[in-house]
Amino acid sequence: MATTDLLVLINNVVLYYIFSYHFPWSFMSLTPLCRVIIYLTAVTPDLSNWYVVCFTFDRFILICCRKIQTKYCTRRTSVKLVITIAVVIVLKEIPVLFAYDPEQIINKVHWGCRSSEAFFSSSAGTGYVWFYSACVVWIPFSLIVLCNSLIIKCIVLANRARTGLRSCKSGNESDSEMENRKKSIILLFSITVNFLLLWLPLAVALSVTKLTGTVYYRGKFTDPKFIAMESVDMLKYFSCFLNPCIYAATQSKFRAELKNMAKCQWILFWR
Repeated sequence: MATTDLLVLINNVVLYYIFSYHFPWSFMSLTPLCRVIIYLTAVTPDLSNWYVVCFTFDRFILICCRKIQTKYCTRRTSVKLVITIAVVIVLKEIPVLFAYDPEQIINKVHWGCRSSEAFFSSSAGTGYVWFYSACVVWIPFSLIVLCNSLIIKCIVLANRARTGLRSCKSGNESDSEMENRKKSIILLFSITVNFLLLWLPLAVALSVTKLTGTVYYRGKFTDPKFIAMESVDMLKYFSCFLNPCIYAATQSKFRAELKNMAKCQWILFWR
């Protein structure tokens, strides 16, 4: 999950926004490479979202489905799941490569990319845009809400039963199991709430722009619709930035490794 979020920041923010906007005549503005960059801007957020769904589903299996936990929660299953999702999304986004035409042709060299009117005005292109919107936001949103609702139900019932059993004991002994559950839930819902709050504006914006039949790649900076789309994109990338930070901040072992790394660097510097 952290790796895909890092890929989003590298490709979508650094390559697409910084280099393509501020270095418009560099080699990355060649149409073939430009199409590849736009294709990656569609693939990486999709991967990031579906790995958040996988993370939520893993917690659901761990907490609510103890019978299949030993079979599902294995390294082999994780590898298969990660690879399968990556392959499906990479293949699913292939139509993006054909959704943009050269913006200019100078000395028979194709430069830049612009939205293909033939693609986005066709029934197949419109259907794909709606399909992409559903796969990026609405389906992950629904699955996350469903899994979290079931997790909340299981945890509430389990905590009631555990509290009832421990109430017979005397003393104020700390319950390590309850503490672990709290940490797990904090991690789970921090990432989930981050996803829902920062991606819902994009879902609404995609619905509005597709309903009005407008598609933007390079818009006018004074156009309110273009400003709105750029703003929701900023929220989307901010979500990808926060996920690894939240994941690291809630993992005690990860924090311990960061402290050890800092101590080693300081010791080497002092020596």
